[in-house]
Amino acid sequence: MTGTSPALPPYRRIAAQIKGRIERGEIQVGDRIPSVRDIIRDEGVSVGTATRVAAVLRAEGYAETITGIGTVARMPSKVTTGPDRLQLQRTTGSGFRPGERVEIVSAELVPATAEVADALEVDEGTPVVQRRRRYLDEDGVIALSTSWLPGDLAEAAPELISTGPLPKMTFGLIEDRTGRRATKRRDVVSIRPVPEDIAQLLEVEAGTLALTMANHYWDQHGQVTEYARDFMGADRELAADYDLE
Repeated sequence: MTGTSPALPPYRRIAAQIKGRIERGEIQVGDRIPSVRDIIRDEGVSVGTATRVAAVLRAEGYAETITGIGTVARMPSKVTTGPDRLQLQRTTGSGFRPGERVEIVSAELVPATAEVADALEVDEGTPVVQRRRRYLDEDGVIALSTSWLPGDLAEAAPELISTGPLPKMTFGLIEDRTGRRATKRRDVVSIRPVPEDIAQLLEVEAGTLALTMANHYWDQHGQVTEYARDFMGADRELAADYDLE
C-alpha cells in the first residue's frame, strides 16, 4: 500500500493519494487523473505544486500523457509479490491489482525437497502441499509462483489441493480454518536459473537467469505456515514504498 504520511512534501502526498486510488481501482487504468485545476481546487495548493503531481505519477509509472487525450492512469509493470498480495487481501479484500489475473497451474501433495523441508522445518520426503500459480496482466507473465505448506493443513483446508480459486488466498483460508494468522515474514531476493519445469510457463528458455523472491511466513505462535518462491517474468522489477517517519 502507498503511504500518505503528512511528513511528505505536498506534491508527493497528493501523488501518493492518487496512486492509492489507482491501485484500489477507484481510478481505472485509462481514466483521466485529477487535473492541475482539480488538485488546486481540492487540495488548496499552488499551480507549481499541482503540476509536480503528474510528473511524479509519470516517473513512477502510474500515469502517461497521450496526445489528444491528456494524462491518464496506468499501472507500472512491477511485480506484485506474495507479501504485496497479503497486504492487498487484508486491506481491499482482493489479492490482485487492477488488470491482473491468475491461472492455477497445479495443487497437490508432493514429497518435500531438501530446500522445502528445510524451509518448512519438516523431514525431506514428507508430504507437503504444493500450489503453483501463474500471474498475468496485459503485458504478459508477471510471475510464476510456487507455494509449499505443511501437509496437515490439507486436512483442515482440502481446497489447498484443488485447482479451484481460493477467495481469500492461502493466507485467509488458513486463518479461517485454523486460526493461524500470518504475522511474520522474511523475503530473500536472488538471481537463479529458471528450472525446466517452469520455463515454458514463464515463457523463457530453461536456464535463463531470472529475478526471484523467496518468502517465509510464520504464524502468531512462531510456527511456519508457508514457504514460497516467485520467478519474475521478463522485464519485471521489484518495487516497494516505505514510510520512513
